[in-house]
Amino acid sequence: MAHRPPSPLKPAVSTRLQETNMSLTAPTDASALRAAFSCFPSGVTAISSVIDGEAVGMAVSAFTTVSLDPPLISVSIQNSSRTWQKLRTAGRIGVSVLSHQHSAHARQLSLKAGDRFSGIPWDVSDTGAMFVQGSPARFECSLYREIEAGDHSIALLEIHYLDADPTSAPLVFHASAFRQLA
Repeated sequence: MAHRPPSPLKPAVSTRLQETNMSLTAPTDASALRAAFSCFPSGVTAISSVIDGEAVGMAVSAFTTVSLDPPLISVSIQNSSRTWQKLRTAGRIGVSVLSHQHSAHARQLSLKAGDRFSGIPWDVSDTGAMFVQGSPARFECSLYREIEAGDHSIALLEIHYLDADPTSAPLVFHASAFRQLA
């Protein structure tokens, strides 16, 4: 067999590792893990619905677009969340991407106790999905599937209706604080 030089389209990869000053540690300390996760900025959403005449909802920063066909998004929810236990039974769930003007609303929706909805202007669809007014994007969804993922569940939500204003700046969660894009 003749020896062939590497293809000019695919450069040869060196298998030799270079020394660095990097120090990696095992993810055994929850606070160190949270600190590392906080280095990645994410958007902030509110997921909410009216269930049996009661407003139910919370803030979620673990939001991801998933699929165009079918149209899916995902949110990651702590398994201990009592709010998610109620929301997952809703026929329709409103997902509001929060704007840079919603940082106080995001804090309020993150509360463990008290009225999460006091003073927050909402719209409610005829299916019970709730949306924060002034959100850059709003999705009316139903639960498509849940996937167990450690101490969280990944909820895949199928989008039935949407509204978006890409010119409105989103709220960003970074380094354990709400921030705005510059």
